[in-house]
Amino acid sequence: MIRFGFVVLSLLLAKICYAHGISAADQESMIAGGNMEYIKLGALHMLTGYDHLLFLFGVIFFLDKFRDIVKFITAFTLGHVITLVFATFLGISANYFLIDAAIALTVVYKGFDNLGGFQKFFNTKSPNLLVLVFLFGLVHGFGLSTRLQQLPLGENGLLLKILSFNLGVEVGQIIALAVMLFLLNFWRKTESFKRFSTASNMALVMAGLALFVFQMVGFAGSQNIADYSDYSGPTTGSIEAETMVWTDTIELTIPAQGWKEFKFLVVEKAPLEYSWQTDGGPLYYDFHGEPSDGKPGEFQSFEKTTRNRKSGFLRPPFTGTFGWYWRNDSDVAVVVTLKTAGDYGVVGEP
Repeated sequence: MIRFGFVVLSLLLAKICYAHGISAADQESMIAGGNMEYIKLGALHMLTGYDHLLFLFGVIFFLDKFRDIVKFITAFTLGHVITLVFATFLGISANYFLIDAAIALTVVYKGFDNLGGFQKFFNTKSPNLLVLVFLFGLVHGFGLSTRLQQLPLGENGLLLKILSFNLGVEVGQIIALAVMLFLLNFWRKTESFKRFSTASNMALVMAGLALFVFQMVGFAGSQNIADYSDYSGPTTGSIEAETMVWTDTIELTIPAQGWKEFKFLVVEKAPLEYSWQTDGGPLYYDFHGEPSDGKPGEFQSFEKTTRNRKSGFLRPPFTGTFGWYWRNDSDVAVVVTLKTAGDYGVVGEP
């Protein structure tokens, strides 16, 4: 029964895991809409953040006193505010698949703790939950920060953007908690709560494991990119890129304070080699793919950062469109020269 439940949860969560990111459309709305859009994005990210919601659900599952609820939620909030604000402001980042995998393990931990796992399997009391909730909050905040850093935040008003996003996260958390507490308080008054509380927390553990597996699959997919060299500056070169016989050479002008995308249709595991560079300063870019059988808006990002050139090699983990979103935050137009080779079809600018 447990194995069947895990398979079902895996199938249900498979599509969701690809969509848990910030799309090019979201990026544009943030830039065009200002700080209110950051608040909106923060709230929506929390309300649709299945990993954050599952952890919160596990934390409050057996809490029936208002004082305890406030205490634990405050510890969690303090933790995720610290890493969200400081990691984003200082530009501290990591592979977000790994961070989200760690977040999934916090869900597993809470379900295990709610099932009395430490007493049953280790014959010991659970570790101090308040401390752990705070520490797990730090992890969740780092996950939120990695998502926020997918946006071309720029330097102007950076702190206000971060705080606006964080405010949105808190609004979303309050809404989610209100719904959870209402449902839990109603459910606790019924006989089914005692009958199904164990099953619910077993499901929590399985959901966390399923999320962990899919995030690790995403991480493996992100490693399908082979980086030719470390392009730390405009004069850094790559022997492979310079001697490669390229199939296509495309020039794109990215307008000042503007953006462009360029895509290719590639089947699963077919090679795509690429090298691009600007004629000037660096651009923020998102190298991503959209599965051909996915829902609208589904995508998987392989790399997001700011550079003025990059060469690499991709074997796609699925069939679909793959390409770059470039964002120019400067006041001068920038020309990107993109060279590619491999087994693909040119889609061009969407």
